[in-house]
Amino acid sequence: MSLTITISGPNGALFQQKTGHFVDGDFSSSQEGSTLDTVNPATGSVLGPIAAGTAHDVDVAVASARRAFDAGVWRNLAPKERKARMLAWCDLMDAHSADLALMETLETGKPLKDTTSGDIPKAIGLIRWYAEVCDKLYDQVAPTDPAIHATITREPLGVVGAVVPWNFPLYLAAYKLGPALGVGCSVIIKPAEEASLTTLRAAELAVEAGIPPGVFNVVTGTGLEAGKALGLHPDVDMIAFTGSSTVAKAFLVYAGQSNMKKVQLEAGGKSANIVMPDAPDLDTAAEQAAWGIFYNQGQVCSAGSRLLVHRDIHDDFVARVADVARTMVVGDPLDPGTQIGSVASHKQMGTVLSAIEDAKASDAALTLGGAQILQDTGGAFVEPTIFANVSPDATLAQEEVFGPVLAALSFDTLDEAIEIANGTQYGLGAAIWTSHIDTALGASRRLRAGQVWVNNYDGSDWTVPWGGFKQSGTGRDKALSAFDEYVGTKATWITLNT
Repeated sequence: MSLTITISGPNGALFQQKTGHFVDGDFSSSQEGSTLDTVNPATGSVLGPIAAGTAHDVDVAVASARRAFDAGVWRNLAPKERKARMLAWCDLMDAHSADLALMETLETGKPLKDTTSGDIPKAIGLIRWYAEVCDKLYDQVAPTDPAIHATITREPLGVVGAVVPWNFPLYLAAYKLGPALGVGCSVIIKPAEEASLTTLRAAELAVEAGIPPGVFNVVTGTGLEAGKALGLHPDVDMIAFTGSSTVAKAFLVYAGQSNMKKVQLEAGGKSANIVMPDAPDLDTAAEQAAWGIFYNQGQVCSAGSRLLVHRDIHDDFVARVADVARTMVVGDPLDPGTQIGSVASHKQMGTVLSAIEDAKASDAALTLGGAQILQDTGGAFVEPTIFANVSPDATLAQEEVFGPVLAALSFDTLDEAIEIANGTQYGLGAAIWTSHIDTALGASRRLRAGQVWVNNYDGSDWTVPWGGFKQSGTGRDKALSAFDEYVGTKATWITLNT
């Protein structure tokens, strides 16, 4: 027996989504019958119940994934057949993209126009890209003595547990699903309890498209219950995680306490956006700096939350960023004119507002915003907020807020800017705006970040790898390199009788 939520669209149309765990090709309730409410953060209203998974539910899902893997129903398919079924799955998700976008907006509070034009198409496009590569991967023959034939083959690791966050629910699930399924692994996704609906629907459509039962499973619930159980499970071969650095460290511990499973992590960030006085276009830089932090309500791991501006242009440039932010329309995520929605939960709003109050008590200058707004909606809305003259060692410049809060800092030399940029525990992204190629390339080499943008902020697609240095994580998502995360290499050494 499964749970069901009725979804109401902006035009009044209704549809239903099952919300139990999706295991072995079908929905089911938790073994203990426990549930959680999923809430619309833009209104504070309960959308409905989801299953609250426990270690028992994870055991059932892992057993299903292991059976499917050992039986070879997916991994032993010809790559072109895996490709065909993944592409059919993408076609089905395309056909249901409007429903997927609506569910993602209702659970996360982000504007419907963003989920419709961005999040859902990007998730489908990423999986489609990996599907297309399935039958284009080659193994190797080693350059050995002629009397030896040595091959280097890549084999799927087995059962993958993927734990993903609430800021881009289906897209970040696709980061894991595309390459993991592409190489033949079985996968168990544990979505964030705040945003599970699109992953559940995607799993249902995967089976409809011909991906065998047990290959793609979903266990919903909290990180402390279902997520931890996946991390500790002795029959899970790998954990792929996106989320905070604190939880990422926990998964490393879980791996050590269990079976030394492989752990791939994309964790927190406090990315620096450096603006030199010779930036080619300060208005463009200001526009991208504003959207670099306020897009998706600041809930982006690579958000440009630290704006480093040369002292000669600091005040003028921060004013330009504030002018852009003032034009951003904050409101109902279902309104086509809304550009900034609610943060993902009232709990997250509390975290953001606490960081703002701490910054107000410091020497930083509040330049814009700084408060909850639209309280009458019942939603978790925080206005775009800018603090100027922030000290490099201030909490606001060191700790990830994960909300629409910008810390602006000044510097006098490029050396100082690089030192400030590298002066946190994170190393996910960084940007520099300059007209000189030597400055750009020199800075890129010195910045300890997995992504460096020159004269843009947060430019990327699925053809380039994504990941960080330091406590921003290990391993890489996206691009061809992500396939390597989900395989083990095997050397086969054959002595020839010639």
